[in-house]
Amino acid sequence: MPADTRLHIALTFDDRFWGPAYATMRSIALATRRRKDLVFHLVHWHLAPENRAELEAIASEFGATLLDYRLEDNAELSALLTRLPHPKELPPIVYARLYLDRYLPADISRFLFIDCDVYVRVPIENLFAVELRGRPLAAAPEPGRQHLMLGDDMKGVGKPFASYDRYFNAGVMLIDRAAWRAADLPGVLDDHLESGLILKLYQDQDILNLKFRDDWLELDPRWNLTKPHPALRSLDPWIIHYTTGMKPWNSLAFVAFGSSYKHVMTRAVLTRYRRYRRRLWLQRLMGRKP
Repeated sequence: MPADTRLHIALTFDDRFWGPAYATMRSIALATRRRKDLVFHLVHWHLAPENRAELEAIASEFGATLLDYRLEDNAELSALLTRLPHPKELPPIVYARLYLDRYLPADISRFLFIDCDVYVRVPIENLFAVELRGRPLAAAPEPGRQHLMLGDDMKGVGKPFASYDRYFNAGVMLIDRAAWRAADLPGVLDDHLESGLILKLYQDQDILNLKFRDDWLELDPRWNLTKPHPALRSLDPWIIHYTTGMKPWNSLAFVAFGSSYKHVMTRAVLTRYRRYRRRLWLQRLMGRKP
């Protein structure tokens, strides 16, 4: 049986991020030479049917494949996600990437995980060509790692990290499937819940860095440029990761390539997504849970 040479890419998101998920997928499809080899694995939670229908344009425009995995169909996992600690700006769906092995087809040997606040500017097959050299994953270092690992005033806040530890940003990861499975990340999460350590961790990114400490391949930072100030345009980054609260789909966003991003999302989808976000804001203002 021939090896699967398609480009498998996993995204995890809830209904609030359907627009950015579309933009991330479209940026990948626009930049690649292998559009029909793209397989997007959409692991989503409470995604409204009308918003899922918007994403289908990726298949019709580029010939890519979209596969769906509804987390709400798993009552146990859905209940767990609602109990996990998370800040307002990071919904509990961020933990879903720990469960990717339970959803993706068994014959996939390697895949790319990518966040939905990302803009890909070069052929994604260039990243797939990276040799993992026996490592379970490849990722770019997190520039703000010491604050994330040690907290305010670099006091440590009870986290099991040292200031000199290597630490990656989990928004772009090239993953060896067998090693990901062997790591038993759902079991690791259960252990941290039972011990109470989860309350001190920065969601799943800390969990992944603890599990794969010193056992990951470091990518060129241009594969995951975080906090992209406009001055960083000159670096000509390959993947831009809008990690701050200033997102490129907002009306006022002082970020690198913000104008280009809006055209990647397309003006039509951007308009519909902004209307959707406005409805959510009004619902919260009136005390109605969206």
